Amino acid sequence: MTEIEFEIIDELYFVTSFHQLENALFLADEELCHSLQDLVVRGYVKCYYPDPDTEIEYNKVKFSKDYKQYYFLATKAGLMVHNSR
Repeated sequence: MTEIEFEIIDELYFVTSFHQLENALFLADEELCHSLQDLVVRGYVKCYYPDPDTEIEYNKVKFSKDYKQYYFLATKAGLMVHNSR
């Protein structure tokens, strides 16, 4: 897990919007998007859309288009990797 991924998961103990992450982490939009996508693919983060209560399955095309509207939450696996560091 990279330092950026560690910082992202650190912010995802509760459902968090992309904009909240962006404000908390001060990362470039593209860098945050890429890191989130990697975490989702590995099963460390879940996506929610169109609201914080509706979990959706990862779809690369839709993610690339709509990620700024998504909410995110660390999974149990993601938290375990994060906390074992």
